[in-house]
Amino acid sequence: MEVVINFFFDPYKNATIMDIVLEAVVFFFGIASVYYSKKENILVYPTGLVATIITVYLLYKAHYYGDMMMNFYYSVMSIYGWYNWARTKGDEKVVQITRTTSKEKWIGCAMFLITMLVTYLVYIGFGYELEKANYIDIFTSGVFFTAMWYMALKKLENWTLWIFADLITIPLYAYRGLGMLSLQYVVFTILAVQGYFAWKKSLHNNQ
Repeated sequence: MEVVINFFFDPYKNATIMDIVLEAVVFFFGIASVYYSKKENILVYPTGLVATIITVYLLYKAHYYGDMMMNFYYSVMSIYGWYNWARTKGDEKVVQITRTTSKEKWIGCAMFLITMLVTYLVYIGFGYELEKANYIDIFTSGVFFTAMWYMALKKLENWTLWIFADLITIPLYAYRGLGMLSLQYVVFTILAVQGYFAWKKSLHNNQ
């Protein structure tokens, strides 16, 4: 038990009170955002914006530029997704839960590859010496980028990508000593699995 406690609290011994509070806020709003997404509730976006904007600041301070760029993108996509989900025609929502088309799958693959390239160039641009964990970060950045776009379009496959990337990110953040964020991604994974089945059921009912 002591080992577990030390794992979560040792990285914060030299952290400022402000950074600890900000990370706790990110933890709460990040989980709230995924919960609202599972419920197909538009509050996914304002709660997500709070989490991602703060995370951009925290990751910039920690020099995790790949993750930082992804959270900046999440912030931009949250604004787009907020607009897209809010659109209505009469009493009906314009954007409904659907599966990806062949064209959207190809676009998703292209976004995945381009995102990895851009993330790599960001690291190089900042003069950062890449380690093994950074290459994993670059890979998951591509997956998360595509997942966020699919979510804005209400594509069922967004959950598959979230689950896949979350499972990779859990040990990645644990390795970096970011215990609170690692735990957050455990919760994200559980909610993402629930979200997949909830959206799949909704898709089946609509059809």
